Parts: sequence; structure tokens; C-alpha cells
Amino acid sequence: MTNEMNQEKLPEKSCSVDRLVTMPADIEKVLAGTKTATRRNGRYADVGEIMELEGKSFVVEKVYSQSLGELTDEHAKQEGFQSVEDYKESILSYHPGMPWLPQMRVWVHEFRPVNG
Repeated sequence: MTNEMNQEKLPEKSCSVDRLVTMPADIEKVLAGTKTATRRNGRYADVGEIMELEGKSFVVEKVYSQSLGELTDEHAKQEGFQSVEDYKESILSYHPGMPWLPQMRVWVHEFRPVNG
């Protein structure tokens, strides 16, 4: 279920693009260029939407569904981590008691700086 380019098949957004990246450490990673995607349990943005962080603009380029079991170290690097295990540990520290289920689906939002 990869709907990267087909907007009409995507479900309604569950939140707004201004809530896509909110953790200070994640904001720093985006601004440094080491975080180019974020995964959420809902859809927070449409392709083409602009996210503003500390006066800098980032455009959402892809939005698609992915299961946690599909994550690779390359996906973890998009998130600013060295490995899936590092990413998993970070996520579970934010959400104590949350299970990490390979079949659980998340929404991937890939973005890039508007001018760069």
C-alpha cells in the first residue's frame, strides 16, 4: 500500500503538518539535514505541504504507509538513526509500554528543504 503519488487514495489527515516534527532533538536533526523523514501513526501532511521549523521551510515530497517490519537501516537513517534497533529504542522510550509489532502500520512523511 504505497500511495506516494496518488493523493486521492490517501485517507484524511489525522493531524496537521505543524505537528509532524515536534521533539527538540528531531527538529535539530531536520535542521542539520540528518533527518529527512518521519513516521507517525496517522497521516499529518499531504504531498507538497510546507513544514516550517525555526524559520526554515521543508516540503513534503512523499507520503505512504509502511509496516514496522518493513523498516531497514536505510529507513532508520532517514529518521536520523544508525540502525533500526536504535530507532526502535528511541520510539519505545517516547512511548513506554507500546509494543513494537512488525505488522503495525505507520505513515511515512519524506521531506526536503525548500531551498536546498
